[in-house]
Amino acid sequence: MSEDQERIRAAVQRYAAVHGQVQEASDGYVAMVTALLDDAGINYVSVTGRAKSVASFAGKAARTGPDGDPLYGDPFEQITDQVGVRVVTYLRDDVTAVADLLSDQLSVLDDRDLGQETARQGRFGYASRHLLVAIDRIKGAPAQYDSLKGFSASVQVRTILQHAWAEFEHDIRYKGTIPEEHVSDLDRRFTLAAGLLELADREFSEIRHRLQATMGEHALPADDSDPRISASDLATFLGGQFTDAGWSRTDHYAWISGLLLELGITSLEELAGLLQSIDAPAIDARMGYRYPAGAVRRLDDALLAVFGARYLGLHGNAHREASLRARLDKLRA
Repeated sequence: MSEDQERIRAAVQRYAAVHGQVQEASDGYVAMVTALLDDAGINYVSVTGRAKSVASFAGKAARTGPDGDPLYGDPFEQITDQVGVRVVTYLRDDVTAVADLLSDQLSVLDDRDLGQETARQGRFGYASRHLLVAIDRIKGAPAQYDSLKGFSASVQVRTILQHAWAEFEHDIRYKGTIPEEHVSDLDRRFTLAAGLLELADREFSEIRHRLQATMGEHALPADDSDPRISASDLATFLGGQFTDAGWSRTDHYAWISGLLLELGITSLEELAGLLQSIDAPAIDARMGYRYPAGAVRRLDDALLAVFGARYLGLHGNAHREASLRARLDKLRA
């Protein structure tokens, strides 16, 4: 066995021995990223993760360059996608918001926008934001994520249309099902599809911007059978109230409507009166958003600023009292 083969074998054995810990780290990063997105109110489709399989690690460790030399002198340390997380968003603006949030909360070791790299080459094709993140040594992390301190995570962030293209392209190309005589034609068709999806992404973004500019102009009929403000009414109202905010997840509007009910706020008129009494620019300045915080997050901070400890004690906030307390300290600083 050659020296290179022995090094690869040793790295694979080392990785196999810690694979269970890598899986736990993957689950932990998914939980943490999900919590960060939910807390920020950023809209997303899904957050998923995986621990790189031992077989996949072995295959990558054995890769060689054009000159035949190994790509990795120390595979265990140099293969950085052992923990993988994927965030799928609806729109391209949300991809940027997610990346900004991760940069704000974690240590970013690498950041590549493969869509921009492809565009600079004058081509259409694979588009995804790839970040390598780790727990920041200074900022730290909540106690439940202490086990992540020894691991980095490769995070892919892409829109749902970019995700569909990448998954289909990967499925077709890597199954070896394309006859040689059809390769050039299918390359052209994949490129065409990528261009069309990029155009669709832009149009969806424009649709959202257009809707946000007009939301809040029309009152919606109320449902007298439910004391809560409906999620759809609240989404429309907040779109007009926080015109520069991103959309939040649909279930988050219903969730914060329940918090409003706990506070005794059951109509948009009451909520509008409350928000008129706050200094929204001052709250924004105190929070120092480095990303387009969603409308629900903006309302969440406004309620926290107004009600303080009472808001912390709501039943619907029991699971996040610590993070809310840290935000309240920032608001009062």
